[in-house]
Amino acid sequence: MKAFWNKISPYLIISPYIIHLGLFVLFPVIFSIVLVLHKWNIISPMEYVGLDNFQRLFSDRLFWKALWNTFIFILVHIPLQIVIALFLAYFLNEKILARSFFRAAFFMPVVISGVVITILWQQLYGLESGVINRMLISLGLNRVEWLSNPNIAMISIAIMATWKNVGLYVILFLVGLQTVPRSYYEAAEVEGASAWQQFRYITIPAINPTIFMVVILSTIGGFSLFIEPYIMTDGGPLNSTLSAMLYIYKQAFGYYHMGYSATLSIFFAIIIMGVVVVQKIFVENEEH
Repeated sequence: MKAFWNKISPYLIISPYIIHLGLFVLFPVIFSIVLVLHKWNIISPMEYVGLDNFQRLFSDRLFWKALWNTFIFILVHIPLQIVIALFLAYFLNEKILARSFFRAAFFMPVVISGVVITILWQQLYGLESGVINRMLISLGLNRVEWLSNPNIAMISIAIMATWKNVGLYVILFLVGLQTVPRSYYEAAEVEGASAWQQFRYITIPAINPTIFMVVILSTIGGFSLFIEPYIMTDGGPLNSTLSAMLYIYKQAFGYYHMGYSATLSIFFAIIIMGVVVVQKIFVENEEH
């Protein structure tokens, strides 16, 4: 009897994880694949439609608009985030007053609810009573339609998302900077290298793996953009902030097009897999 329990006890210990994996990972994935081939609105029985959902995807102009909006967000968000995070990490890596306080302060927005931060920035961006516009008026400048102008609404969201997430990447860059041997900088100083030359020829090459990781994580996060446009603009104005994830959500829970929503989800999963492959290629090139 004891030998029997010794054999099954490991499986009993990991059974909660196996059950969780089956219920919340494997089952949703398999069900999503089934939905791709069906039309279903939750209420009526499923109707097999074959590849019609994919045909609809490639001819859906609003989908491509949402995808383009997501790329705009990524193109603004990633460079801005990398520059700011690296700038802050570089100085927080030096011996400055209250360094621990600033490290914690920059990381604080990361652990705060995204909904809370989005509502806060929605108030800051307010046209009439927003703090930012009131500051502009006090300086003799005109109000800016941060969220109601289709040309800058997504850029405004990208700025807010950068403020929200930059603390995480500051920590990652700090870890990368602390792995650079001080002897490199000491040797450069002896040779008369300026601070900019040390940063360009020592720091940047040394933290290239960290930069690649930040780019990949930021890209995946960019494709997952949802809370900010959902709360601040609901995809408006004129669908200028309609992100890919928000479009998937609306198809599923706004219009109850579950099969089409699952098709969109699979498509974006393929995109993310492509990003992971690119990451692997970069990492392998760095190792060689």
